[in-house]
Amino acid sequence: MSTVIYAKQCKAFFLAGAANINAHKDYINELNVFPVPDGDTGTNMSLTILSAAKEVEALSEEVDMATLCKAISSGSLKGARGNSGVILSQLLRGLTKGFKTQEEITTQVIADSFQLAVESAYKAVMKPKEGTILTVAKGVADKAAEIADTVTEIEEFAREVVAYGNEVLDQTPEMLPVLKEAGVVDSGGKGLMTVLEGVLACMNGEEIAQLQLKPSSAAPAISAAPSRQGTGSSFETDIKYGYCTEFIILLDKEFTEKDEEEMKSFLLSIGDSLVVVADDDIVKIHVHTNHPGQAFEKGLTYGELSRMKVDNMREEHREAVIHAEDREKAQESSEVPAAPEEPRKAMGIVAVSIGEGMNEIFHGLGVDYLVEGGQTMNPSTEDMLGAIAHVNADTVFVFPNNKNIIMAANQARDLIEDKEIIVIPTTTVPQGISAIISFNPEGTPQENEETFLEVRDNVATGQVTYAVRDTVINGIEVHKEDIMGMDDDGIQTVGKDINDTTFELVQKMVDEDSELICIYAGQDVSDKQSQTMLKRIEEAFPMCDVEMNFGGQPVYYYIVSVE
Repeated sequence: MSTVIYAKQCKAFFLAGAANINAHKDYINELNVFPVPDGDTGTNMSLTILSAAKEVEALSEEVDMATLCKAISSGSLKGARGNSGVILSQLLRGLTKGFKTQEEITTQVIADSFQLAVESAYKAVMKPKEGTILTVAKGVADKAAEIADTVTEIEEFAREVVAYGNEVLDQTPEMLPVLKEAGVVDSGGKGLMTVLEGVLACMNGEEIAQLQLKPSSAAPAISAAPSRQGTGSSFETDIKYGYCTEFIILLDKEFTEKDEEEMKSFLLSIGDSLVVVADDDIVKIHVHTNHPGQAFEKGLTYGELSRMKVDNMREEHREAVIHAEDREKAQESSEVPAAPEEPRKAMGIVAVSIGEGMNEIFHGLGVDYLVEGGQTMNPSTEDMLGAIAHVNADTVFVFPNNKNIIMAANQARDLIEDKEIIVIPTTTVPQGISAIISFNPEGTPQENEETFLEVRDNVATGQVTYAVRDTVINGIEVHKEDIMGMDDDGIQTVGKDINDTTFELVQKMVDEDSELICIYAGQDVSDKQSQTMLKRIEEAFPMCDVEMNFGGQPVYYYIVSVE
């Protein structure tokens, strides 16, 4: 029975906690309130703590407390993924802040450090909500503070604290009705208790699952736009149109709907991957073609050209293949890749994207760097740092395009000192696309930020996917493998057919003020399905412009936006 522990023991306890949540991450994922196939709380928390564990494992056996704490804090901070992972990293950051100046850890030191951990975590969340991991962490901290003076033996102290933490966890359904209705406890709170249970098991000499520190396949890819992961060397031979051509037309006459259709028809006759965005007195064009000059000449019939850019995609691919090994090594290292040697510009854009089609759209809108990773593969703080580092600009706008990535983006922002980082808290990809369309390179960062936020607030988003289990949400009964249509307010429709459910969702989203419906077809939707869906919605909502795009996103059959 010990009343003091040292750095060597703390190292073993931490690695045991990491191993325990890694072994149980799938179960924690299944606690997701919504029965969608993207529950990733366990994965995010596991990857976050494994990032720290990798650094801790590399330390010598005779490590001192300050070095150990630095490895835990910096490793978890850089590896933080998703809201739950960021909160866990902040808990570890606060805990190590209390530990790092102490060579001997007593129950009182643990109790004081838990208080610092909770303070750090609550500060990281803009609107803390009770019934979550924060509540469980606070319960653990309160219990530790309550018994630290009377229970000085470390193992007994840990048993009582963990037992009380699990009691608080069991109460989370009473604090959040949505948890009670779904019949689950808070997944983030369960993740935290799984870590602490691993620590306690190690103290008791129990066997813990073998810790795996190899990179997880869940980690998102990261690359300069245009993003082309997974295409392999065959991509070059598949490029039908070799020049990515972009320009802006400064209109000198009215650009009618007929003009727009004529422009689109011509550009599609000489290329593909077309994006035409008309906005008052300018038109933005992006097209892949073998004849950039013809595209420019067509644009000149409507006005003066500006910001003309032509990239040889075949050449880019050859360079990408040559440097692929170097990029992989940079990803595996803990160092943030250096920014490329390019002329520094006033403003740049980083966006999180999901799917080949979405990547092409973002690239066409001038995004400087894409981070691939949405649901099931949230990018880490380090991924966001790497993306920002690649954009050589005084101000970098970051579009997370997922509510579970905003905290990691904010955390990366706070670590950058050589440029201004403005995180636009977009929660969906359509919000990001619409906001970026409004980018004005001649405006100030502040003016663009205001515009981005205004546009974001006018975009309603819907998603269609399948249920992974039976449940009841907000009175709606859902069965495993049902097709669900969800909007910003939750599940709106449930059915058996993908297109029928999507149509019903759009019906609920469109109102008398709606003008534009954009649909992004996922990787599991056929061209025939998407075209049938497009025709059906066009006929039902003749007062709206309707667009169908290939998004290529996983998990969601369709993503819909209404403006």
